[in-house]
Amino acid sequence: MVDRIADIWGTRTPYARDERWPVRVDQVLAEGVRESEVERWVQSACVLCSNGCGIDIAVKDGSMVGVRGRSMDIVNHGRLGPKGLFASWQGVNNKDRLTKPLVRENGVLVESDWETAMERIVSRSRALLDEKGPLSHGFYTSGQLFLEEYYAQAIVGKAGIGTPHMDGNTRLCTATAAAAMKESFGSDGQPGSYVDIDECDAMFLFGHNMAETQTVLWARVLDRIAGPDKPRLVCVDPRDTEVARHAEVHLPVRPGTNLALMHGLVRELFVNGWIDQDYIDRHTMNVDELRTTVEQWTPEAVAETCGVEADDVRRAAEIFGTSERVLSTVLQGFYQSSQATASSCGVNNLHLLRGLLGKAGCGILQMNGQPTAQNNRECGADGDLSGFRNWENPEHVQELADLWNVDASVIPHWAPPTHAMQIFRYVEQGSIEFLWISATNPAVSMPQLPRIRDILSAEGLFLVLQDLYLTETAQYADVVLPAAAWGEKTGTFTNVNRTVHLSEKAVEPPGEARSDLDTFLDYSMRMGFKQLDGSPLLGWATSEDAFNAWKECTRGRPCDYTGLTYEKLRGGSGVPWPCNEDHPEGTVRLYRDGVFPTDPEYCESYGHDLLTGASVGPEAYKAMDPAGRAIFKTAPYHPAHETPDQDYPFRYTTGRTVYHFHTRTKTGRSPQLNGAAPDVWVEMSVNDAESYGLVEGDVVRVESRRGHIIAPVRVSGIRDGSIFAPFHYGYWDEGVAPSAGHRAANELTITEWDPVSKQPVLKNAAVRVEKVADGAGASSAPTTTASRPAGRGGGRKPALPTAGGPAAQAQETIAPVPPPAVATKEEHS
Repeated sequence: MVDRIADIWGTRTPYARDERWPVRVDQVLAEGVRESEVERWVQSACVLCSNGCGIDIAVKDGSMVGVRGRSMDIVNHGRLGPKGLFASWQGVNNKDRLTKPLVRENGVLVESDWETAMERIVSRSRALLDEKGPLSHGFYTSGQLFLEEYYAQAIVGKAGIGTPHMDGNTRLCTATAAAAMKESFGSDGQPGSYVDIDECDAMFLFGHNMAETQTVLWARVLDRIAGPDKPRLVCVDPRDTEVARHAEVHLPVRPGTNLALMHGLVRELFVNGWIDQDYIDRHTMNVDELRTTVEQWTPEAVAETCGVEADDVRRAAEIFGTSERVLSTVLQGFYQSSQATASSCGVNNLHLLRGLLGKAGCGILQMNGQPTAQNNRECGADGDLSGFRNWENPEHVQELADLWNVDASVIPHWAPPTHAMQIFRYVEQGSIEFLWISATNPAVSMPQLPRIRDILSAEGLFLVLQDLYLTETAQYADVVLPAAAWGEKTGTFTNVNRTVHLSEKAVEPPGEARSDLDTFLDYSMRMGFKQLDGSPLLGWATSEDAFNAWKECTRGRPCDYTGLTYEKLRGGSGVPWPCNEDHPEGTVRLYRDGVFPTDPEYCESYGHDLLTGASVGPEAYKAMDPAGRAIFKTAPYHPAHETPDQDYPFRYTTGRTVYHFHTRTKTGRSPQLNGAAPDVWVEMSVNDAESYGLVEGDVVRVESRRGHIIAPVRVSGIRDGSIFAPFHYGYWDEGVAPSAGHRAANELTITEWDPVSKQPVLKNAAVRVEKVADGAGASSAPTTTASRPAGRGGGRKPALPTAGGPAAQAQETIAPVPPPAVATKEEHS
């Protein structure tokens, strides 16, 4: 048994390049339950990060009582991370679960029934549609529903109501991932695969603290590092993360300067001739524009702007330029920062310059942060057209109209889809009066929370919320619908590297809770939404019906699911799309032939100016004649709009800790996870703490121009001049109003977004710090990862925080022989 709170990544199983990652099956059962007492194991996949680990659910007496990793799954080879082990069933099996609909009576939420709740929703919806039309309605969803649920919501919103006001919290998370791939390659969809970790010579992690955000993926990297021919690692992150501790080169850039660094790395490839000119000539376009844009960014210029060493820039570029096989991953450090899309396209540019795509060990993972963010984007619940279709292409709109048997004019395509930040702006202005929020908590996760609370409490807004718990956002709702959770419903979802998993229903939901799919089907039926022939708009009875309808929507599109069935997904590994007649076992990596989905009649987007966000438009794009070539996209570097000054001298950035997910509605109810990170903290460097007379645990007020938080200091390895706070902590478990608690990191963040991806800039703000009180000891921040105290060495089993919860023992079973092949035969091609 291994304590998987202290030993986050578990026991090492070293392996060499081109070998299979060994199997290690991780398992946890509820206290007092023996494995022999488990009545059945139900197939699923984990939903507590974006990795998508195959998982089995243990069931006894009608309840979930444990989990174990699936040994045959291509994603995790049996492993699970701390959140998967200790918040899967524990995070939903809680006395706080919503079991009945709630409606607001005389300003107070009271228990009701489904008939009353749905009638209130439908009555208000119909009245607004009659009086003001479809632009009065908005939908804000999640990255945690199932594919079938997103697709139902997309059809209801686009073909039933006809509103362009649809988005998800994926806008806050990984909208830039999709935007960068559309700009460079013509469509969303990860080029690379997790298998590339097994086969690469070098890895670059751009703003990606993989050790805490995707723990099982990092375990795979650690096992390669422990093997005989470890990959060379380069880390771009202002904090001294676990990734940085293992990196050959750590570039701790100033927050907001990512694009300057990318320009410098690209320039070094040009200057040193580390490019594949033949690949560039045959498979790309616009290379001269790229060369001109980066010319001024010498290593010295990068060093001055980014606050890194010029020689480290050269070393990083040399590793990228001379390694045979390079895998790059990108996450929030780029996506939530200034010039996000341009910076992320810079990563794509590096790979295109060397032709490092579509080959073993060569790939890009523009990562997601949530388990089903990919499905949100594929299905169109984020506002895009379903199946990676182009809203500016009339033929694509007509394809959907034919599929759904509706008039094409109903489907919004006269302007870009409304992104989340604009949806909330329209609520603020009063034009959106009906807002339906599902499985997300914007009262904690959105930027500039004082403003968001004012928006959610607007008198003219009718707010519907469906969720598992009475969250901070639920406090503002007019109707709250109890939702079935993972393990309580059946559906599919797709992870970062396009692997589709089936999650089977293991137990009944509590009380009257319903699946999100059933709720959307009920709403559509009650609203009387019809096809042209008079039949119901959504005539499905089961999740499998919805999946089969989705398959037809994807036929011939980049995300082709037509070769997948529920039966095919049962029993074995998840399968990466596209899966169709040409690829019956799925596709491990894209663009092996150097042909990209940039053809004007096929592409998902015509692209944008990365500096201004202006659309290229169909005519100009067609004139470019991409003809299946990738496009080098770039922009000049500009400093972040809010930078430190005399009044606010620090750069403020937010992020995750390994022990929590989003706003802690699940992980905060896990004794093991919450005990390891029970409350908020802020990180300062040793030098900054000394200059302010602060020591570990002292309580400080961190203030921006928008708000403040009060928290104990963790003196950590963060770069000088920067302040970090985890964004997970809200107020639901404190029993106090935000005005009294002041611990949500987004009290300070700015209302600003990237011009292309529209992703909020959550990692660039200027703040000041003042001491409030002496500390009563060390802060409760974890001591196991990036938040460990400065000077603490990286041991395999660092001590638990003093505020730690109960021991978290997990069984680990390491296979004595390499696992069978579980991926497709294309892996080593």
